[in-house]
Amino acid sequence: MSAETQAIQIPEKIMRQIRTDSQNSILRARLCPSRSEIFQLRCVDFRRESDTQFGGQLWYFEGFGVDETSRRLPIFGALEYSIQFGLHEFVDDGVFESLAQRDRFHSVYRRGHVRTSMWHPAHRWLLVGMLLVALATAIKFYPILFAE
Repeated sequence: MSAETQAIQIPEKIMRQIRTDSQNSILRARLCPSRSEIFQLRCVDFRRESDTQFGGQLWYFEGFGVDETSRRLPIFGALEYSIQFGLHEFVDDGVFESLAQRDRFHSVYRRGHVRTSMWHPAHRWLLVGMLLVALATAIKFYPILFAE
């Protein structure tokens, strides 16, 4: 019995670019890139490019980052690439403090957007504000409309 696995060949030039992008994402996270280290880099999602749509790759990296107070923190990163006409185009990245945060990034990557709830507190405040403005406008113009 043989295991069905999908192995992809990544050229060395692309691997160098992925390593560079992971170092840049550490820098954007305000961690010291020279003292931080990445010890694992792997492709977790690979969609091949077809005639009708572009492909994509999602890479994870783990390591330790050093912040401005010289604390050593575990980091969990993600890099998203779009494959367009055979070229890897960098799309998005993130450096997270926990696996749960990175998994949320992955779920957004799979769905394509974040679904917000209509009962989010900001939406409720917006609704209350709109009602107050409508009420104030009605009170202001009520005497003018019905004055005779």
